[in-house]
Amino acid sequence: MERMKMHSRDNVARNIEAVGRLFPNALTEVMRDGKVVQAIDFDVLRQELAREIVEGREERYAFTWPDKRQAILAANAPIAMTLRPVVEDSVGRDGTAGAFDSENLYIEGDNLDVLKLLQETYLGKVKMIYIDPPYNTGHDFVYSDRFAQTVREYEFETGARDAEGALKAGTAFEKNAATSGAFHSNWLSMMYPRLVLARELLAEDGAIFVSIDSGEVAHLRQVIDEIFGEYNFIGDFVWAAGRKNDSKYISQSHEYILCYARNLSYLKSNNIVWRVKKKGLEEIYKKVEVLQKMHPGDFETQTKEIRKWYKSLPDGDEAKRHKHYNSLDENGIYFGDNISWPNGGGPKYEVLHPVTGRPVKVPSGGWRFQENEFKRKQEQGGIYFGPDETTVPKVKRYLKDTEFEALYSVMYQDGRAATKRLKDLMGEKVFDYPKDETVLADFIRMVTSGNDLIIDFFAGSGSLAHAAMIVNAQDGENRRTISIQIPERVKSTKGSEGNKFSTISEITRERIRRAGQQVREEYAEQIAQRSEDTPLDTGFRAFTLGESCFKSWKIDSSIGADNLDMLFNELGDSLKPGAEAHQVLFELLLKAGYRLDETIVPFSFGYKEFFAIAAGVLAFTRPPTEDAATIPSLEDWEKAISKFHEIYGYEPVQLLMIEDALSNENNYANVDSLKLNLVQLAKQHGINREDVLFA
Repeated sequence: MERMKMHSRDNVARNIEAVGRLFPNALTEVMRDGKVVQAIDFDVLRQELAREIVEGREERYAFTWPDKRQAILAANAPIAMTLRPVVEDSVGRDGTAGAFDSENLYIEGDNLDVLKLLQETYLGKVKMIYIDPPYNTGHDFVYSDRFAQTVREYEFETGARDAEGALKAGTAFEKNAATSGAFHSNWLSMMYPRLVLARELLAEDGAIFVSIDSGEVAHLRQVIDEIFGEYNFIGDFVWAAGRKNDSKYISQSHEYILCYARNLSYLKSNNIVWRVKKKGLEEIYKKVEVLQKMHPGDFETQTKEIRKWYKSLPDGDEAKRHKHYNSLDENGIYFGDNISWPNGGGPKYEVLHPVTGRPVKVPSGGWRFQENEFKRKQEQGGIYFGPDETTVPKVKRYLKDTEFEALYSVMYQDGRAATKRLKDLMGEKVFDYPKDETVLADFIRMVTSGNDLIIDFFAGSGSLAHAAMIVNAQDGENRRTISIQIPERVKSTKGSEGNKFSTISEITRERIRRAGQQVREEYAEQIAQRSEDTPLDTGFRAFTLGESCFKSWKIDSSIGADNLDMLFNELGDSLKPGAEAHQVLFELLLKAGYRLDETIVPFSFGYKEFFAIAAGVLAFTRPPTEDAATIPSLEDWEKAISKFHEIYGYEPVQLLMIEDALSNENNYANVDSLKLNLVQLAKQHGINREDVLFA
């Protein structure tokens, strides 16, 4: 039988173990808090990594700031928190309020703690991260991380949390004034641990995009270079969002989006290429389809009409920028491209004109193709010849073969358009400078597909979740999103007279809900063509960061002598008063490494409620009571396993339960017997002993 760990991953212990595998002689033991613990002998490690004798610290290139080492500790320190489901704030995949079946997640809470909790389950499984963090302008707020004491201790001390431990809206932030001596350091210390944890979540072929302005872009580059590796830098995008007239010297009308791969060498070795579909193509294809029906087989007339149509389009039309695709044949629309060898030196051979039978003019640089390849293309109709042999032929480039292109690094998108769309969606102005969902959609198309997972842990107004729904509706895929937002108190927005939302997180939830409804309406035709097995998911499961359902002695056995009396008084049960079965279930699933969007079916035998999780887990998490009728017997477990098979068509591979729920004050003596018998029952159903988990 196995006991579950009730705290988040201890990254320090994991890193020490990894170093120890490579350099076992660098492992040592030290005394900390009265305990002997494993540690790294850094003098030995430095010598192992040097080609000469190391004597003292060498001068080296480094990017540092005050409290950097504390920021590194903040990324690695484990926490005893959990994510609690909030069903009433959730939205079903079809838009039903209060439904809890979506594969998208919305999480309210400090993103540093949330990212730590996601490490066990989502490690290396995220395809794309986009964040729009505070820009450190001197007027915005940064997370009030304190490293001399735990963040939670600081929050209690300053009143950011109430007596029950709930985070008060807005109090986890403080203004980072430009006059502060630690202006850059505060911001860097806030960003560093979050980026460290973000990197761990990314898949080998994943990427991160970070929005920033000119104020901190140089510092941010150095931080991400250190965490991700300078060699994983893909490039930066310049987002020109429109002229600003409030500048004294230069109108800073652009921002940056830094892009890093988790592992660029992996992308290269697996020939992974990022492309986006050219815009305006659907409009062209529809016009071609009409012309083909009006003039079947008459390619000359079709060509004249498509060229006339291009001229009638307004200059800003996306289709017009593809006007060089202006000829049609039986294979579709194409343009005649240069057929000469780049920079000269190509092969020169005789090609006969198909009508006159005479040799055509050879390009001065020679042919682009070898003779056999040229003949193959000619037989397939892929070469365009002029009226006679006096003109050089051209190779046909079909639109259907060139639909995708690399995303241009400079994007022109007036920021006022996104603000207006959000205002129209919400019915009032609720957010200053929201990110444009149409731009974010291009990044999503470029990097992700299928049911890839996307995370935004500075969710703001919810633009990324909105963009993902649009892209899924357009291409029929099922990308999943996780949006994380701390309940920062809403500041008055420019041009608004005050809105009905008290926190940013409330705006995020409502924006995603309304965006889902809008997407279902605007893309109803495409959605109707999806199969029943792949419906469009426009909802989210809502969670909130909170205290663990378990008492501290259950989570961490290290306790001071002055607290021993309290410990013995609480040994009767491990759950805190008020803990609910549904909350306990998700805490255990998270600790056991299961996704928060797992399909869950509850069922009951009298007072005994079980949960069947599609991943193969049968769970019982009801807190203990004095009523013996609430304690599941061996027969109840047998029936529950059968019920699980009835629901999913297969038997569970793991049993998960609250140990306290197997007893009450009248039958402690029977607990060990029940546990042993339960292990034997599990074995009869092919469940290994180590997969019978007690918490």
